Amino acid sequence: MEFRQLIKERYSVRSFKQEHLPQDIIDKILEAGHIAPTGCNNQPQRILVLNTDEAIEKLKDCTKCHFNAPTAMLVCHNTEESWKRVYDGALSSPVDAVIVATHMMLCAQDEGVGSCWVMHFNPEAMKNTFNIPENIEPVALLVMGYPSEDARPLDMHSIYRNINESVVYDSF
Repeated sequence: MEFRQLIKERYSVRSFKQEHLPQDIIDKILEAGHIAPTGCNNQPQRILVLNTDEAIEKLKDCTKCHFNAPTAMLVCHNTEESWKRVYDGALSSPVDAVIVATHMMLCAQDEGVGSCWVMHFNPEAMKNTFNIPENIEPVALLVMGYPSEDARPLDMHSIYRNINESVVYDSF
């Protein structure tokens, strides 16, 4: 699909067919995240793939925003592998994880897979439920699957602020 069409058509899917994604599609989505740019190419992202009924049931204890998706991917970052800005110690790895997640969502869309970015989850519950090490921080949950026949974007999906409200030149 042409890129501009892809980014215009992608929306947060909240209604899915109850069909787990096949491994070849999962592999394509993961590859898109794998090749995403990261600070100093440290590649601190860690991705937990949940693609079984059992894993999805466990996920439901960590978030109410699972939308009964048959597949999910929890995008995390390894705080010990992050590039660190010398001026203030800020880590690039949370931003790196977001870039990875974005690549994955766009690839999913290109493959006909719907996704919804979820940040409304309990990170401690995720860590405990899925045995995530202390240095691995969950950032974004991508619930995904093939959109159901009645899947539609929310009404507010195509409402944007005037671009002049978010873009300035030279100085704030």
